[in-house]
Amino acid sequence: MFRFAVSLVACASLAAAHTVIVYPGWRGNNIHTNGTISSTDAHIKPGSIGINYEGNDTYGFPYGMQWMYPCGGMPTSTNRTKWPISGGAVSIQPGWFPGHSNAQFYINMGYETEPLNYSHAMLPVFSITGPSNTQYNGTFCLPQVPLPANYTPKVGDNATIQVIELAQHGASLYNCADITFAENGDPDIPQVNNTNCFNSSNQDDHIGFQMVYTTTSPAPLAVQVNPIVAVLAPVMLMAASWVTWV
Repeated sequence: MFRFAVSLVACASLAAAHTVIVYPGWRGNNIHTNGTISSTDAHIKPGSIGINYEGNDTYGFPYGMQWMYPCGGMPTSTNRTKWPISGGAVSIQPGWFPGHSNAQFYINMGYETEPLNYSHAMLPVFSITGPSNTQYNGTFCLPQVPLPANYTPKVGDNATIQVIELAQHGASLYNCADITFAENGDPDIPQVNNTNCFNSSNQDDHIGFQMVYTTTSPAPLAVQVNPIVAVLAPVMLMAASWVTWV
C-alpha cells in the first residue's frame, strides 16, 4: 500500500486529523508542526492567536499549521506542478491523525501566482467516511477534477488548488498545490499512475463517499435534494471510483 513518506517531529499534539495532498504536489509538509513542539513546555503561550513570531525570522503554530487559512501556513511554492489545462487528477490522504471517520471536502481554485480569492469551486462539497475514527491508511483519488465554471486559463497561467477538509468538530484544515497549466498530454505533466492516484479498498483503509444535500422543510418526508448536487455528485463519485488500479 502506497503511503506518502514524511518525517514527523515529535510533539505534543493539540489538533486531531490532518490531510496530505498526494497529487499534484502540495506546497510542502505542514504536518511536522502539529501543535506545541517544545520538549520542556507543552503549554500554549498566553495570548496566542494561532501563529507566533519566535524571533530569528521564524514562526510557531501552537495549534498546528493546517488550521491556518488559506494554505495551512505554507507560502506560495516556486516549484510548481504542471497540470492539464482541461482539469486533472487530485489525490488525497485524509486520515493522518485521529478524528476523520467522517469529514467534508471542498476543492477550490485561486487564480494567478499569488491568489487572494480561493472561492472558485471546482466541485460541489462532498463527504467521506473512513474505516475508523483513529489514524488510518487510505487514499482517494478523483481522476478528472474540472476547472471552476466560466474559467478558461491559457497555457502557462499559474493557479493554486486549495483542498479544505472540514473536521467533525467544525474546524477546517487547509492545504494547497501550486500549478501551472499545460497542454493535455504535455510530457512535463507528472504521470498519474497506481502509486499516486487510487482508491483504497482494503477493510482497514477503505474510504467511502456520501452526497451532501440541502432540505427545504424540517419534515422527514419532505427532503429535497439540491438539483445541482443531485446531478454532479453522482458523476463525481463515479469518476472517483473509476480508478481501480491496485
